[in-house]
Amino acid sequence: MTRPTLIQSTGAQYTRIYSYGAARGDRVVPNDELVGPIDSSDEWIRQRTGIITRTRASVGVLALDLATDAAREAIEKSGVAPELIDLVIVATISNVQQTPSIAAVVADRVGANPAAAYDENAACAGFSYGVTQADALIRSGAANYALVIGAEKLSDIVDPTDRSISFLLGDGAGAVVIGPSDFPGIAAPVWGSDGSKAAAVGMNATLVDFRDGDAAWPTLRQEGQTVFRWAVWDMAKVAKKAIEVAGITPEDLVAFIPHQANMRIIDEFAKQLGLPESVAIGRDIATTGNTSAASIPLATHRLLEEHPELSGGLALQIGFGAGLVFGAQVIVLP
Repeated sequence: MTRPTLIQSTGAQYTRIYSYGAARGDRVVPNDELVGPIDSSDEWIRQRTGIITRTRASVGVLALDLATDAAREAIEKSGVAPELIDLVIVATISNVQQTPSIAAVVADRVGANPAAAYDENAACAGFSYGVTQADALIRSGAANYALVIGAEKLSDIVDPTDRSISFLLGDGAGAVVIGPSDFPGIAAPVWGSDGSKAAAVGMNATLVDFRDGDAAWPTLRQEGQTVFRWAVWDMAKVAKKAIEVAGITPEDLVAFIPHQANMRIIDEFAKQLGLPESVAIGRDIATTGNTSAASIPLATHRLLEEHPELSGGLALQIGFGAGLVFGAQVIVLP
């Protein structure tokens, strides 16, 4: 019997990011509001992290709502009609309603129904992972236009008395529209994971523990020194490899946008990479805080608002966090 030949689709040769959208929590929370429960000070937080304030969302505002607002801005600026978007990916670790996905609801809210839609959990590398997936799916022919969102309301899953991470975290969402391009706009990723270090960052209990009364509401915590060393040394190597994979040099970059984990990590990163002074560096953490999957698009959105002359230039983005996971790639800024 002759086996029928399947038709395997192919899509655009290249893709690029068309636009960015952003939404930050409506509350500005200064260090002084958080220092009591962790027996600390504004000076201690600034010196260790570079954070002056962080944005957090009010009670009743969900990661879903932040994602929707960011998505609407990105779509409006992209020039792509929402009904043409046939793929929605949301990177998040803070969807407190495990199902349905944030992505499916956002797709409906913004007029992209019936787009394929799903959430993915790659923590602080989640946005980078989403960009990689959207790029591959459009080039394979599985989608035409994609909406990729990093969305977090981390204040829902933080213990205010936890000195390891509580003062770092903020709430927000950043979104991009990705579609076909007549030039390469998204380089191949350098991505991966190291589950042997899974205990370094993550939740301190499961929902089953909480249900059975064996633990309080699960919250994030981290081993600060372990994460710092890994981020500074191992992730600098990943960032260098991403530059090589893209076929460029550090001098070709106009911007470097790392995950907004800690200002000290960002500054050490720039030193390790030997970036020229002409390269703009995303430092959104000072007033937004660490927003996990949302941090890279939020930092990029701010950088483009403050420096519109960067448009069309090459930017290196890298995310890294719980898992431990990492993802980096060079992109063309819209």
